[in-house]
Amino acid sequence: MMAFMQIMELTTSNIAEVQKLTDEWLEATKGKRTTQKLVLAKERGSANTYVSIVEFASYEEAVKNSNLPKTQEISAKMMAACDSEPKFRNLDVIQEDYL
Repeated sequence: MMAFMQIMELTTSNIAEVQKLTDEWLEATKGKRTTQKLVLAKERGSANTYVSIVEFASYEEAVKNSNLPKTQEISAKMMAACDSEPKFRNLDVIQEDYL
């Protein structure tokens, strides 16, 4: 099985709401979600631009996670908190090294 990562680039003037929704999702999906790691980072050189990086064991696990009702609900709220349509990158991991 190949690891999978999803990167979402978003622009928001309300990062506090995005963080609140992320925390709500983490609590609501505890024991159900299939994510292995989640990182939310701010683009240093671009105001109001953020990147969410989510890691899964496989693409299939990502699909399971996406199909969770709470993921669907929070995702819709997250989109509403963005200033524009987020950009998604769906990545099959072909090499991973811990240095």
